[in-house]
Amino acid sequence: MNPAATDVLIMGGGLAGLSLAIQLKQRDPSVQVTVIERRAHPVREAAFKVGESTVEIGAHYFADVLGFREHLESRHIRKFGFRFFFSEGQQDIAACTELGVSRLLPTPSWQLDRGRFENFLGEQAGVLGVRFLDETVVRGIELGADGTTHQIRYERQQQPATLHTRWLVDASGRAGLLKRKLDLAQANAHEANAVWWRVDGHIDPNQWSEDPQWQARCTPPDRWRSTNHLCGPGYWFWLIPLASGAHSLGIVCDAALHPLEQMNTHEKAMAWLQQHQPQVAASLQQPQHALQDFLFLRNFSYGCKQVFSADRWALTGEAGLFLDPFYSPGSDFIAISNGYICDLIERDRRQQAWAPYAEIYQQVYFSFYENTLTLYQDQYPLFGDAQVMPVKVIWDYTYYWALLAPLYFAGKLTDIALLGRLRGLFQQARELNVGMQGLLRAWGRHNAGPLRPDGRLLDQHGIDWFHAMNRALHEQTAVADDVLVQQLHGNVQRMRQLAGEVLEQARLRHPQIDSHGLPPLTAAAPAAAPLLAEPWYG
Repeated sequence: MNPAATDVLIMGGGLAGLSLAIQLKQRDPSVQVTVIERRAHPVREAAFKVGESTVEIGAHYFADVLGFREHLESRHIRKFGFRFFFSEGQQDIAACTELGVSRLLPTPSWQLDRGRFENFLGEQAGVLGVRFLDETVVRGIELGADGTTHQIRYERQQQPATLHTRWLVDASGRAGLLKRKLDLAQANAHEANAVWWRVDGHIDPNQWSEDPQWQARCTPPDRWRSTNHLCGPGYWFWLIPLASGAHSLGIVCDAALHPLEQMNTHEKAMAWLQQHQPQVAASLQQPQHALQDFLFLRNFSYGCKQVFSADRWALTGEAGLFLDPFYSPGSDFIAISNGYICDLIERDRRQQAWAPYAEIYQQVYFSFYENTLTLYQDQYPLFGDAQVMPVKVIWDYTYYWALLAPLYFAGKLTDIALLGRLRGLFQQARELNVGMQGLLRAWGRHNAGPLRPDGRLLDQHGIDWFHAMNRALHEQTAVADDVLVQQLHGNVQRMRQLAGEVLEQARLRHPQIDSHGLPPLTAAAPAAAPLLAEPWYG
């Protein structure tokens, strides 16, 4: 490799950049890839980063697209799904409404120790022939145009150098090197803050109650392996275990309801927890849970004006956009953007017409981002509502598993003809989702505050169709297009029926509530069996 030139230069050697470098080399071993990373490698385990929880798309990307399933199974923690406790101010966890699975769902996901995983990715990149320059700082960027190369000035070991590259990818995270240079930052009207830290040892929610029936509700009784959400009005608190023996913790909240100034030090965060989540605060005060680190972010969610360019540059991961950690979509969007970038670079190297695809893929990518953003915007006041929030979680998952996830598992996100064929179906699903998010907000306002906890387990594993949607994801990889399209139509029809049921249940409690454009159940599925039984509506 010419040390002064490369085919692809990736600025940033974290999760997004290293996975992209590996994917490029796996698909085309002849492509020259260089990664510049300002931190020294290897990094420490339980690294100073969030994004440890994966969901189905991101997990499939790491396990099957990149081929690292064995590493994930042996060196990280298989996630016991999402779990939610509506536990604001509660000391007795067994008395709280609990939402989650009693048994593992078929399609796996994992809790990533980011330091361990990024060290592994760095090693794998080196094996594939990626040139990985750690402890390297970018000092200047000169973008080429009309087919000329980009020039990157950098410094490593106090030695300045220049690198020419045909393709430039920014994976520098929130540093946003290209975003800052090109003024691509874009606000998205989702004002939320986060603080997070890590402690030694694992925290086991099963130790919070001696009730044997409560402990036996899950098989195996491993609530600690879940991404546990402790929820209250305007906020949620996460608990994520790491295979290196640490536990990741974080408070995420609506900026207007819980100002960052109430929790922007560890001492303040612990005082806040003692008020809002006293059970977990008591656990964290035990001496075995020593503090490892602490960080906070104000207004962590943002968009981006452009992520793919016909001038051969792209942004991926948090260098481009970021939504919200509530449903852990960060790795999903890395998987999707990296796939689009690989396709653009491959088309260019094959001397195919690729520039129009940059605009098409960007439109599709932004549509996924905008549709997912609706799940979070103005929804944090609902988070303490043990009646409405479980219904919202079921809906949001159904929407995720109905179209985007199966298309990704089937490897169809670059199939423009198929996406065009499905455009009307995407629009129908989008309209249903926008209406549903409005209905859920209104239902929460009519409830006028959180309901009392009742000790229920709302078991997602026990919903047959929900379980089947999850199982179908890893069965998509060999499905013919016509069969896939038929399945997706069935998924959207299920969304339509579920919307009708939720509207009906909301109106049973609040007859005056607006429909928000959702179809009544009689029109959506007049003869179908109910998708959700009465306990799900509180």
